[in-house]
Amino acid sequence: MDITPIIDKLNPAQRSAVTAPPTSMLVLAGAGSGKTRVLVHRIAWLMQVEQVSPNSILAVTFTNKAAREMRGRIETLLNFPAGAMWMGTFHGLAHRLLRRHATEAGLPETFQILDSDDQFRLVKRIMKELNLDDKKWPPRQAQWWINGQKDEGRRARHLPEASDPFERQMLRVYLVYEQHCDKSGLVDFAELLLRAHEFLRDNADQLAHYQRRFRHVLVDEFQDTNSIQYAWLTLLTRERNNLFVVGDDDQSIYGWRGAKIENLFKFQKDNPNHQIVRLEQNYRSTGHILNAANALIAKNEGRMGKNLWTDDGPGDSISVYSAFNEQDEAYFVVDRIRQWAQEGNKRTESAILYRSNAQSRQFEEKLIAMGISYRVYGGLRFFERQEIKDALAYLRLLSNRSDDGSFERVINTPTRGIGARSLDAIRELARAEDCSLWIAAEALSRGGALPARAKGLLAIFLNLVDTLSAAVRDKPLHEQVKIVVEKSGLIDFYKQEKSDKGEARVENLEELVTAAKQFEFEAPQQEEGENLSLLDFFLAHAALESGESQGGDSDDCVQLMTLHSAKGLEFDLVFVVGLEEGLFPSLQSLEEAGRLEEERRLCYVGITRAKKKLYLTHAESRRLYGKETYPRESRFLREIPKEHIHEIRMKANVTRPVTAKAAPISTSLGSGKAGGFKLGQRVSHVKFGEGVILQAEGEGAQARVQVNFSDAGSKWLVLDFANLKAV
Repeated sequence: MDITPIIDKLNPAQRSAVTAPPTSMLVLAGAGSGKTRVLVHRIAWLMQVEQVSPNSILAVTFTNKAAREMRGRIETLLNFPAGAMWMGTFHGLAHRLLRRHATEAGLPETFQILDSDDQFRLVKRIMKELNLDDKKWPPRQAQWWINGQKDEGRRARHLPEASDPFERQMLRVYLVYEQHCDKSGLVDFAELLLRAHEFLRDNADQLAHYQRRFRHVLVDEFQDTNSIQYAWLTLLTRERNNLFVVGDDDQSIYGWRGAKIENLFKFQKDNPNHQIVRLEQNYRSTGHILNAANALIAKNEGRMGKNLWTDDGPGDSISVYSAFNEQDEAYFVVDRIRQWAQEGNKRTESAILYRSNAQSRQFEEKLIAMGISYRVYGGLRFFERQEIKDALAYLRLLSNRSDDGSFERVINTPTRGIGARSLDAIRELARAEDCSLWIAAEALSRGGALPARAKGLLAIFLNLVDTLSAAVRDKPLHEQVKIVVEKSGLIDFYKQEKSDKGEARVENLEELVTAAKQFEFEAPQQEEGENLSLLDFFLAHAALESGESQGGDSDDCVQLMTLHSAKGLEFDLVFVVGLEEGLFPSLQSLEEAGRLEEERRLCYVGITRAKKKLYLTHAESRRLYGKETYPRESRFLREIPKEHIHEIRMKANVTRPVTAKAAPISTSLGSGKAGGFKLGQRVSHVKFGEGVILQAEGEGAQARVQVNFSDAGSKWLVLDFANLKAV
């Protein structure tokens, strides 16, 4: 196949990256500059021109969705399957490596993956066993601490005894947690990466094998890598100088979860002969949007340097709206979306981006009031739903009786009368005998201190699992799942939930059977040494799929999401809301060194999501987390040059209170407190319904106010006759 006509469609910078001689390369890819296109074409170039076998390529992405999209585009481009290529997330590839070498990596062949929710439950149980008060020592904090240590490559045994009480308690939990996971054959997400790194580091022959095999390693979103991911990549590529990374220091926004922007600079130091290509031509946004983003991000120090540009012209100016309060802000945003949709645009091409999840409520209320469908991006994915996790726990227990997390989840789901006292007895015996909860339960069902009734109930549960195990033997995967969701009692259990939620849960369980059947046809072919049963393969797939955010692009819905969730997405119409000091940038970023620059990068990401039209909004007073504040507009607004901005309404002169009691709001148009009302106050009218006071003018009998009514629109009313009432 002649790839030249395809390469000719790339711009000069893209072509330079795609056709470069095999060597270490950093592609500094600006927002909307076609980085996925470069990665896809680079792989195609290696296979077609450099005659590299798909077996010799390792491509790392940060989401399973991105991996699927990239593989599909490569196969379309080359017109043949690329199944032999190792392509996936860090966690997915580490899992694949460990399945092939479980014994050598110190794991049982039937090891199970703990997703984030199951890991939390296990940490919580361990802390209870250690008699740690969860109010003083929150389990979620312990979970983050353990994962943070693993992300830095530190085992519990590597950590010295700390003088700090918090560190000492966390180390206690970490030690017991590791022991429990080792005993039960459980591997959390952070452990996948750490264990894969240790396996290669400590097995010279296997390391040499994979270094020879993977002649080309390509990594997407390199700025989001953490310490252990960077160490893993370095091990694989240090002999061949063959690491091709794509990233953007200006879009590094995940420092709070371990991502190291420093890895971009470390790459250059560790690969002295590397090449750098900058992708600066943007194919997404208009000139005003890009120039505003460039000016904003230029305020950050220590950047690698990059200036986005477009051939598509300046487009509309960025609209800035100064709202009186959060209700006025929400009404303005939703009303603009309503008008935009009435002009024939798709609602799904509009997005409201906010810094904190708590901000979504006001927008949701206004969208509901106006009858506009919406979806909060990042809601629970299919495999994260309660009923699905219940069914998967039964399946995991069939595969591995030592999976204590699954045992605890289903021992009394559906309810079968096994109480907390019986479960505590099982735990105590398991600790004393250093065995799994399953073995302890078997022992107690035959003898021990439990009452006869409790023993009988325990025996019924154990027999149920054994019966299910026998029933699914040699059955196709989807039939195994169907048998488990029906015979376990889960279907009947959730049918008894007298609500729409119960019906939805039953439908989801039925959909799990469909998902299993689909997996039978779509499961990737296993290589030599990967001898998983299809059930174990499916369970691993379910665990690895959980945790990725999802959007709603199947229905015509407005998209609501945090700015962090918006990375990688694009919309015709974007609202970045809540641009106020203390909210965005966040209060924490103003108090911690280095955090402000990450907040500015987050704002840059938000701005560059917009393709055609961008609104930036802030409120002069805001009630959030139960407190009313009078914030100043965000410095990020002030850092955008005026020539790119269109002020929709001049700001009112808010008189901020000198005490905790809110002072009246004044405006250049009048006192603003005629009739005892304030600007931004919500009022009701007997004919027009509810609305927000936007402006006021005049005094006494001539005083009048402008009210923006939800249904009737904007109206000027004389206060003496309007008979407005405060809501």
